[in-house]
Amino acid sequence: MANVMYDALFAPLAGRQGVLMTLADGSVVTGAAFHDRVARAAKALTSLGIVKGDRVAVQIVKSPDALAIYGAAVAVGAVFLPLNTAYTPAEIDYFLGNATPRLFLCDPLKAEALADVAGRNGAVLLTLDGQGKGSFADRMTEAGGDLVATDCGSGDLAAILYTSGTTGRSKGAMLTHRNLMSNAEVLADLWRFSAQDVLLHALPIFHTHGLFVASNVALLTGGQMIFLPGFDQEAVLRLLPQATVMMGVPTFYTRLLDDARFDRALAGHMRLFVSGSAPLLAETHRAFEARTGHRILERYGMTETNMNTSNPYDGDRRAGTVGLPLPGVELRIAGGGEIGVIEVRGPNVFAGYWQMPEKTAEELRPDGWFITGDLGQVDAEGYVTIVGRAKDLIITGGYNVYPKEVELLLDAVPGVQESAVIGLPHPDLGEAVFAVLVGGEAEAALEAIAPELARFRQPRAAVVVADLPRNTMGKVQKNVLRDQYKDWFAKG
Repeated sequence: MANVMYDALFAPLAGRQGVLMTLADGSVVTGAAFHDRVARAAKALTSLGIVKGDRVAVQIVKSPDALAIYGAAVAVGAVFLPLNTAYTPAEIDYFLGNATPRLFLCDPLKAEALADVAGRNGAVLLTLDGQGKGSFADRMTEAGGDLVATDCGSGDLAAILYTSGTTGRSKGAMLTHRNLMSNAEVLADLWRFSAQDVLLHALPIFHTHGLFVASNVALLTGGQMIFLPGFDQEAVLRLLPQATVMMGVPTFYTRLLDDARFDRALAGHMRLFVSGSAPLLAETHRAFEARTGHRILERYGMTETNMNTSNPYDGDRRAGTVGLPLPGVELRIAGGGEIGVIEVRGPNVFAGYWQMPEKTAEELRPDGWFITGDLGQVDAEGYVTIVGRAKDLIITGGYNVYPKEVELLLDAVPGVQESAVIGLPHPDLGEAVFAVLVGGEAEAALEAIAPELARFRQPRAAVVVADLPRNTMGKVQKNVLRDQYKDWFAKG
């Protein structure tokens, strides 16, 4: 009997008396104690009739028990389905209707609001909070005995992660044991992880970055985690001296740079800072290096593929790029032009979209190439630069405008903190270029960049706002901006 992910990530913890997790309050969880939680959660799942292939959906706050339930689902061969803690009951209704899980775990405070949703979709509803309390926690307490993992091969499903759904309905990406383990093994090697590492983990665990990159790599290599419920500035500054590695989204790093206490001395002992889930501004990259002496390692991934590229551990980490294709991952630009849609192929690429064969056929070619929808270019040395999303491409008067090129110029204007460039309906041009700025002055910013751009690429108008709409992982939601300003040129 063998279970690919359980055997690699969780089974080795059974006899580990050393620390696995340090929590925000300073308490610790040993490897053996965590494995006991995994075993108890697995017993609780089997007591509910969960068998191999059943979906287990969770909308619970980050905690050691929440991560243990992931391990338990892997152990019993269930398909783990983590859901964003910000989703509303109406959104949850869609996910449960699509995935048809046998079990749905939620926070006790949300149980009343979600009871009808769970019942309507045939899921048993149990609860777990961040302190390890709730009806599922009670079942864990009652459970006992040795854990015998269910046989799961590399092609068996381990998880379904729903895409963020910025256009149309969210799609459930089916991820196999091989998808997840191949990526964890490559990243562990590429980023030089070892049992001596202590990972500062402040990311959510309902997303690829926090669950499959951060947690899996740390578990695979036998290191420790400082396991925080979220990014709390004071906690991060206090606990950073105990860490060797930090993984974060760009917002983590901009917030740290805004705090004078974050200096070269505080970061001096660190081995590595990794950024992902949203583009890291080149300006942030340079400011971070000037402050700390560290060059942030930026990489590129997505729900359907986990990680695709990474800047090198040894070698040139280039600001504004997402580095080189990972070992074993092929990457090409469709159409053969300088800029085009990125396609990738490798053991990391998902098995398709749950219950959506048409969508799978649209985006996953028969020969294994996945059409990412991201526009990119590859330089002579193989470094990949993301230009934007294909759906964000602006076609104005028959000419293509790549928003990223305009945004880089706007971001460099004094006073402008960041920008988002979108295309809006225009009576003459079809689409016109429009800029949304955080900071600065609209007319002055447009005047400043005008000499650098052909007329068709220049924004026809701009507005200044307090901040840009983002999803939970920090990505700017351009669809929200397009909807908000869609009538701008019609009015004029």
